Parts: sequence; structure tokens; C-alpha cells
Amino acid sequence: MKTTRHRLGVAFFAALPLLALTACGSPSEPAADGSATLALLIDNNESTVNAAKSVVEAFQAANPKIKIQTETRPPGGEGDNIVKTRLSTGEMSDVFWYNSGSLLQALNPAQTMVDLTGDPVLKNVQESFLPVVTQGGKVYGVPAGTATGGGILYNRKVYEKLGLQVPKSWAEFTANNDKIKAAGITPVISTFKDTWTSQLFVLADFFNVQAAVPGFAQDYTANKAKYATTPAALTGFKRLEEVHAKGYLNKGFGSANLDAGIKLLAEGTGVHYPLLTASLPGFVDKFPQVTTDIGYFGVPGDDAAKNGATVWEPGGAYIAKTTKNVAAAKTFLAFIASPEGAAAWAKGTPPSGPFRIKGYQLPDDAIQVAKDLQGYIDKNESAPALEFVSPVKGPSLEQITVAVGSGLTTAAEGAAQYDKDVEKQAKQLGLAGW
Repeated sequence: MKTTRHRLGVAFFAALPLLALTACGSPSEPAADGSATLALLIDNNESTVNAAKSVVEAFQAANPKIKIQTETRPPGGEGDNIVKTRLSTGEMSDVFWYNSGSLLQALNPAQTMVDLTGDPVLKNVQESFLPVVTQGGKVYGVPAGTATGGGILYNRKVYEKLGLQVPKSWAEFTANNDKIKAAGITPVISTFKDTWTSQLFVLADFFNVQAAVPGFAQDYTANKAKYATTPAALTGFKRLEEVHAKGYLNKGFGSANLDAGIKLLAEGTGVHYPLLTASLPGFVDKFPQVTTDIGYFGVPGDDAAKNGATVWEPGGAYIAKTTKNVAAAKTFLAFIASPEGAAAWAKGTPPSGPFRIKGYQLPDDAIQVAKDLQGYIDKNESAPALEFVSPVKGPSLEQITVAVGSGLTTAAEGAAQYDKDVEKQAKQLGLAGW
């Protein structure tokens, strides 16, 4: 899930104009009195900007000797290239927020980031998060943001009106879609102008893949398993093909964007939207009803007894190895990864899922999708997305899923194309078996 950014993923959003919160100058030398100025690089997604502003304000209030100058970059592939270029040229900001999981490996963290293994900065970080910011046995980041659910956002008001129940199997989901269509309402929203949104039926189906084939991630990484030849993995492409073939999609889905999709969902003229829960907080001001009216459930599989959710872990906050302010940067990361930092983040942007921080609980007024995702995690009915358990991720998935979801390519053809797409990256990473 390339993301909601390159992999979907946190991210995972419409690009906004490049915006500097404050002018970002060159990193300063640490002063004798402990004062310092840190440069922070984040993506320019509105929810990220709002969260960063709140976190920085709270941090500076608690640490008046340390100033944070924040700059933004675009999301998606363009932003990935900026991060990689600045790291490789030694021009990265002191601290930067970026994806965790498979994309971290491409940044060569051993050469570009400060090693945090065993550092007190990690004391409030849940141990289950650490693997996604670990490379070569070394830990390089702390969680920046919340966990995100990939699956189906749905309009609870329409469900109530039509007497529908949250489906736990694909057959139940299909039955709901048929009832919604019969009521003259769009069952499934697709927004292929923002191509990353086309990937959810495939990527958010991984809970079901893992339930059916527990060793798939390992075999996939070793080039022993393929999407096209593993029935459980091929299913995600078939789901995408099916909702189009059955006429469930909104009119103009090929030219619709994320904003249009959220509007359909919020107003109840569309009922199901395959998406990330992290997409919703940025629309709370525009559509306040999404706080309570929009719920979340995982992509249903064939077996209702094995129902669950696919989870994207939070992105990470990292320290560039070129910083001259390691101590101040660690102080900042420790704050981000603290209950106080999580509370500041939630004040700036409504959390879309649980924080991976010890000692912090979602507030009672958290948006409904966050509560729904928390329910899956509390019941141990969740699994990390494939990109968090395998470094193999092809760059062209969103183009392939647009074609499958538009009826231009069959599910089988799309899966085979994606199997071929991942080869280049796997070989670049030097993975065994490729």
C-alpha cells in the first residue's frame, strides 16, 4: 500500500502544495548551555502538518532551550526521492519522519541514521513496534503517529437505516452490497484519480492471506511464493475485479479523487470505501460527521470464523547521522515517544488508531474508526501488512490495481504483472533466491 505515500501506507494522501512551517536553516552547533536548534522534515499531508505543529509546540514548552524548525516535503514517490537524496548527500534535517517497514531498508539506515538500540529514548515504545524500525539488529526510530487500519470504511447511518450488520465474510459483504445497490445507493466507492487508493482490496487482504497461508511472507521474500500462483494471495485481486464486475462502484470512479470519495462516504451517497483509517482525520473539519458516522472493518475473507484486520504500523521518527545535535535530537524523539507526545499528536490530529506508546490510551472522544481498529487489536484479531514482514514491494502496484479495478485487466493478469514488478526491487536489495 507504493503506499499512501510510496507504499500507502501513513500514507497515503492527495499531494498538497509544498509548505514550510518555518524557514529551515542549517543545523546549529550545540551550545554550551544546552540550547540547540533542530531541523525537522515531515510530509506535507495536512494531518501530518497539524500533528507536527502540536507536538513541536508542546515539546518546546517543556524544553525551552531547544527550538524546532519544521519544513515539509511532498508525499509519495517524489517525497521518497527527496528523503533518499538528502540522506545520500549528507543534507538531511536533524530529525525526519518517514515510513517504517520495508521502505526503511532502502534508506540504508546503518550509514545514514543514528543507532538507538538500547537507548533510553525507547523506554516508552511498545516492544511490538520495534521490528518495523529495525535493520540488521539495530533500532533506528520511534513511532511517529498511530497504527492504521487498512480495510473498509463504512457509513454507519446507512447501515442502521438498511438494517445491515458488519460483515465477517465476503459472502456477507456481497449481500450487504446487493441490498445497498437495491436501495439506489452506491455500494463501493473507488477513487482511481488518486491511484494509491486502488490498492486496498489487495494490500488490506493480507490478514486473510496470512490466516490461510501462515508462511506466505517468508516464502514470498525468498521467491518461493507468488501472488498469481497462491490462491489466497490472488483473492485480493479477484475482490477488486468482482466489485467492478457487479456494478458496485460509483459513477466516474476513474476520475474521482480522495476528497470526492470522502464526500460520498460522509454524506451517505456511497457506503463502503476501501481505504486506510489514517485518511479520515484530515477531513474532520470539513465533514464533522465522520467522527461518529464512519466506522471501520477489515476486508472480509471467506471464513467468518477467521475475521480480522490488516494493520499498518506508525511511521517512524529518525535522527540523521549527519546531525550536530544528537543529544537534543534524542530529547525530541523521547518526547515524541512519550504519553505526553502522543497526547500532543492527538490534539493536533485526531488519532486514526492506537498509538504504540506505553501508558497512553485513546481518548473517549476518539473518532469511531480508531475505536473500531483498537477493538481488533485488543482481541488479537489483526496482522501487520505484508510490507512490515517482507521487504519485497513493487513500485507499480497502484497502476496495476487501477487497471484490474477498472475492468481493463483480469485479476490473474494483474497478479502476474505484480509478481514480475517486484523482481527488480528484490534484486536491488540483494535478497536470496532472486
